[in-house]
Amino acid sequence: MSDSNTPDPNTSGASVPPRPPLPDSGATGHPAPGTAGQPETGAPHPGNGWFAHAPQTSQHPQTSGHHAAGAGFGAQPTDTHASRTTEAKVGSGKIVAVLVAAAIVGAVSGLGGAAIGNDMFAADGGSVVSQGSTTVTVNDPDTVNQTTGIAAKTLPSVVTISATSSNGGGTGSGVVLTSDGYIVTNTHVVTLDGASSDVALRVTTSDGKVYDAKVVGTDPIYDLAVIKLTGASGLTPITFADSGKLNVGDTTVAVGAPLGLANTVTTGIVSALNRSIQIASSAVPDSGEQQQDQGQNGESPFQFDFGQGQQGGSGSSGTISIAVIQTDAAINPGNSGGALVDDKGDLIGINVAIATAGGGSSSSSEAGSIGVGFSIPSNIVKRVTDEIIADGSATHGLLGAMVGNAADAQDSDIAGALISDVTSGGAAAQAGLKSGDVVTEFDGVPVRDATDLTAQVRALAAGAKASLVYVRDGKTLSADVTLGELTE
Repeated sequence: MSDSNTPDPNTSGASVPPRPPLPDSGATGHPAPGTAGQPETGAPHPGNGWFAHAPQTSQHPQTSGHHAAGAGFGAQPTDTHASRTTEAKVGSGKIVAVLVAAAIVGAVSGLGGAAIGNDMFAADGGSVVSQGSTTVTVNDPDTVNQTTGIAAKTLPSVVTISATSSNGGGTGSGVVLTSDGYIVTNTHVVTLDGASSDVALRVTTSDGKVYDAKVVGTDPIYDLAVIKLTGASGLTPITFADSGKLNVGDTTVAVGAPLGLANTVTTGIVSALNRSIQIASSAVPDSGEQQQDQGQNGESPFQFDFGQGQQGGSGSSGTISIAVIQTDAAINPGNSGGALVDDKGDLIGINVAIATAGGGSSSSSEAGSIGVGFSIPSNIVKRVTDEIIADGSATHGLLGAMVGNAADAQDSDIAGALISDVTSGGAAAQAGLKSGDVVTEFDGVPVRDATDLTAQVRALAAGAKASLVYVRDGKTLSADVTLGELTE
């Protein structure tokens, strides 16, 4: 990175949910509490794992107890028992045609199951339309509920991604952005958790069509990537919702391929908003590159396990800080890169990580959903993917400050991000911030520690303008800042 006072963007950490047959992977440690000079990216925490498909075995806890750390999901090993079970037919019954999805969505919100069933799924005396491979199975059209309609709308926009390299492979999920085959997923899915930059991709749509795909660009700073299907047309793009309008308690539906089981739908609610977590970076390091590791003491109540990644392990030991939506919809290894949608079937997030309880390393068979999952908000996804499609990469903001957790400082009586140093001429310095200031709010979002601040800064593009609130000598002040650009 160009800013000497800012840690390498790939050094903030977390991991992904485990795949059944592969070892868990993880990250590094957090900066010591109360110490100055912690990078603004937030210190990595030992023991966190977030990415569902990661091949790595290290783990990284979050920066503070109020953050739910998570494990990643993503690639399910292609040769595992779980993957083999995807070949079996799950359940029986008639199939709902994708053709009715548009009609379903119009009646989804606010209607009871019987109404949706009668109006949307019944055809010619109650028979159900069937077309192509299984998307939504309905045995009794009179008793379908709202989730059935949401699933019918969303499934055509979600794909299963198989990633393989010379060292191994796994499966993850993706979401259709355009009718001609641009797909968003996680960086850890297309790099096998940072282990390889040369990965062969095969993508299967919900109706059973299979395409080759190539990586358009990756954004390891927010664990997002865009791939392009070869020769695709007529796909069903997802509809984006405004994640800035979500409320805690809103309905969520996760759609993807957990454990390689394509077209899987789970439900829940928004458990928390403005959550920030650290997960392991999935950037593929240059040969001989040494990544910066600045840790912080402290144990997370969660065990963060990487998902079933390739057996070669992760190529990156750094961590990243990202802002996420927390949900209790079941998310498991293989869900990485899949959709989290609202009660209208519109995208509110891209699933990226889960938290698993317990200490020590958990085998891939033990790691799974405990109702604490994380998704990258759709507003961030939209910005990053638009930039990747246009330019091949995305930009991220840089505050130009070294930060730590204010609550860990001696004699501290306030939570926030404690600034220990500012870069001369950087965004923080130009906004008038000084060492000793405690940032408590950034761009309208509460800041409780260094991870919060880093995640919110990185969520914005380089050059973006934002307001922040900080405390200096017991007085609450505010400032406007124009962010610099994070560089590697």
